[in-house]
Amino acid sequence: MPSNLSVKTEPLPKSQVGMTIEVPADIVDATYEKVLNRLASRSKLEGFRPGRAPRALVEARIGPAALREEVVEAIVPEVIRQALQEKSIDPIDNPDVEVVELERGRPAQLKATVTVMPEVTLADAASLNVVTPTVEVTDEMVERRLNDVREPMAEITPVEREARAGDVAVIDVEVEADGAVVPSESRSAMEAELKEGALLPELLAAIPGAIVGETRAATVTFPDDYGEPKLAGKEATIKVTVQGVKEKVLPALDDELAKQLSGGKQETVEAYRSSVREELEESAKALGQLAREQAIVKALVEASAVDVPDTLVERELASHLDSLERSLSRQGLRLDRYLEYLGKTPEMWIAEERPEAEARLKVDLVLDEFARRNQIEPSDEEVDRFIDEQASKDDELKGRVDELKRGPNSRRYFASRQRRLRVLERLGELAGTGTPAQS
Repeated sequence: MPSNLSVKTEPLPKSQVGMTIEVPADIVDATYEKVLNRLASRSKLEGFRPGRAPRALVEARIGPAALREEVVEAIVPEVIRQALQEKSIDPIDNPDVEVVELERGRPAQLKATVTVMPEVTLADAASLNVVTPTVEVTDEMVERRLNDVREPMAEITPVEREARAGDVAVIDVEVEADGAVVPSESRSAMEAELKEGALLPELLAAIPGAIVGETRAATVTFPDDYGEPKLAGKEATIKVTVQGVKEKVLPALDDELAKQLSGGKQETVEAYRSSVREELEESAKALGQLAREQAIVKALVEASAVDVPDTLVERELASHLDSLERSLSRQGLRLDRYLEYLGKTPEMWIAEERPEAEARLKVDLVLDEFARRNQIEPSDEEVDRFIDEQASKDDELKGRVDELKRGPNSRRYFASRQRRLRVLERLGELAGTGTPAQS
């Protein structure tokens, strides 16, 4: 097809481009002739040998509507391909094409909507002033950690006193909703540790101070997706009767225990305490670095502009749903049953996940643009070294190094990870630190 199309473009929202294409009449007529020749060569009409029927008779038998449809199928793909090439447009999805006019002897007119990779208006990373908190390791934090490591060794001893935070209480539990007891939620002589995470916050607030034989009550609102239908989304009263109180007594931290807890690395309590402080400080430093990276990325994305196309969002959602289905399948579960358990249809799930999927894509697009502008792209040799480094830290990868280096998918994965790490490092160098806040 000669390159004499008339192509006009206009930018559209959601990273789309509108194209109005005019095809000269001679190209339209030539396509009609080509299609008729092809149909005539295959036609079988009574009284004529195969392929020998007059074209006028073939055309009459096919009908104008069917013939036009054949011409549309023949001309549109090539016209769109040529128009995209002429305007240097790289679509990320099949264009949506409308044939406005297509008749013999007249120019044809097509309209197409093409989705392309979005343009990113990237903020200046050097202008970002990111303030992140710094965590100071206190003596209290060190002691709490020393208590945590000794807790599995604690002796649990019955005591005759009121229940206190940190105790193990022996309790009878009765749950009442809508004026009736819910038997499936009742418990007798249940041991419950009075600490955060082990009990509902309402019970944790109610039980301390109670003595044996005393009943305390708390009002609790259960979530809508709670497993017991009689309680789902309802307000209920939980009555707890204390039947016994046990105290947890931690072993004394002496040199012998310090040596045991450290695997023989530390000989004294003070040396062990110092090592625990160092570990906490290293953890605090790592968490601080992670918090700073996240804050910088958030600031860069918020200061940048990108219109994420629906096509990319739908691909991301489809990929996420496919991953979820595979994960459930490995656990012997079905996706439809899982969604039914959550009380959601696939459409509801997609609608709820869409904002998060769009947010993830915006982060990826902004960081990819930063990498492109800063020419951050690992070489093949650097990817090989990165795979070696990662395998040395992961037992599952150690025996697969050669396979990972040869596989195109695995190489793309590790190259992407390495690129992202370098982007974060470079952003950390450019972004301002502000005044650190103590916490």
